[in-house]
Amino acid sequence: MAAYPLSPEDLSSVSSGLFETGATSIEKDVMDGNLPNVIAKAKKTWKNMNNNVTLNIAVTGASGNGLSTFINALRNVGHDEETSAPTGVVRTTFTRASYSASCFPNVVLWDLPGMGASAQSLENYMAEMHFSQYDFVIIVASEQFSMNHAVLAKTIQKLGKKFYIVWNKLDMDLSKNVLSKEKAVKMIREYILETLWMEQVNEPPIFLVSSFDLSLHGFRELKQTLKKDLLLIRYQDPLQNLLHTCEAIINDKQTFLQKKVDTLSFQDIHGIEDPDNSEACLKVYKVHFGVDDESILRVAQIMESDVLDYTANMKSQDLQTLSNVDWLIYCMNFNTTSYLSTIFSYIPVFGVPITNYIRWMKHRYFLEVVAKDTKTILRKILKDSIN
Repeated sequence: MAAYPLSPEDLSSVSSGLFETGATSIEKDVMDGNLPNVIAKAKKTWKNMNNNVTLNIAVTGASGNGLSTFINALRNVGHDEETSAPTGVVRTTFTRASYSASCFPNVVLWDLPGMGASAQSLENYMAEMHFSQYDFVIIVASEQFSMNHAVLAKTIQKLGKKFYIVWNKLDMDLSKNVLSKEKAVKMIREYILETLWMEQVNEPPIFLVSSFDLSLHGFRELKQTLKKDLLLIRYQDPLQNLLHTCEAIINDKQTFLQKKVDTLSFQDIHGIEDPDNSEACLKVYKVHFGVDDESILRVAQIMESDVLDYTANMKSQDLQTLSNVDWLIYCMNFNTTSYLSTIFSYIPVFGVPITNYIRWMKHRYFLEVVAKDTKTILRKILKDSIN
């Protein structure tokens, strides 16, 4: 057994400052409208986090379901090895124990004592085990999937934690069953789902395995799926926090430019020479936010993907695309605006205010759409950088 003097909540806070340092650098690039630079820094940040942030997995279930045997199998450790979790026909785990696994770097597997059979003992068990401390939960069952298993799953679901149901000892079930493997597996799966449904638990990933023969049944699929899900869980909160901060920066940038528009100070916005030239103005705003054609092309090249992956849903891709999705922009194109400005210039008192209002409304809309597109593209960049 590996020695982990820290509790799960302590372990999960290790090296949080490492992420904050990388995030600050990314935020500056977002402020400068330099999205291509974000990619390398995001990849470096995620890599550092992967090497330094510990995730905690709780393995729980009823006594006798083979929790410790399952943990040893998940770690690729034999039962007679010094570092293996103790197993046996009688209860061997009385307090939670922690184990490392070479196949799951920076992950701690917590072997929890088996839950009791009564409702009262289950309630005490859930309070004592503090499931909110863990990042992920695996509920192990064998021979029967009781209502207590389902209640435990419901509790974990309410905590917003991702969890698996693992039916252990499938080899024993198949050896005793006269049905074919396909029918037996289907019957067990339906039995589990029916019990979960009675407690209104959303269908979780269910794996039917044998901890004694990892080449059979669903053990390989379990490990592959777990690795992918742990990757997502590891970055979920930092990703959301970084996105929230970057979106706030984009909002601030939009507000800053909006003040220029509100005061009709278009000359203060670098690149805008004629505020009535819609196509030119749209390009200027895209450059300010870093979603112009050249920048998006560089992003796609760095990510080794197609440009369409980033531009397919862009409303601000060009004036024609924007005009196709919004009739107001279609009505306020360059020629129409110039024509209206000429007409309104001959109207005493009201002519200039009306022209300015049309111009103001168009620029506000441009800014809003470009800012929204920037958030969408940035989200994709940060997510794609995780892999």
